[in-house]
Amino acid sequence: MLRCFLRSKIHRATITESNLTYEGSITIDTELIEMADMKPYEQVMISNLNNGERFETYVIPGKRGSREICLNGPTARKGLVGDTIIIFAYCHLNDAEIADFKPTVIKVDSKNNPLEHTNHIVPTSGKGN
Repeated sequence: MLRCFLRSKIHRATITESNLTYEGSITIDTELIEMADMKPYEQVMISNLNNGERFETYVIPGKRGSREICLNGPTARKGLVGDTIIIFAYCHLNDAEIADFKPTVIKVDSKNNPLEHTNHIVPTSGKGN
């Protein structure tokens, strides 16, 4: 049996841009993507602390060091520039992988600069990811 767990998150990011005409997704600074061990086009869950919206989309890499967090396409309707969000990525683990598993957590300030980085390695057995 596989169970779904939080694999990584970017905690309390600030939306810096909203682009309704883009085809869809969330653009995230490439440096933050790498710190959070997320991959381009990976599915993520977004939770908006300002309005309670919770939605799924996929990651598009943004300019390294830009600290951009941009809601694109229909997701642009889910938050405003300045809103605080949490970006979650999940994985599926079997019972043997659960005991030693810890998620990667990136905490950022209001300008999306990393404050704290707790990086844990996801099991590499190939069964849970």
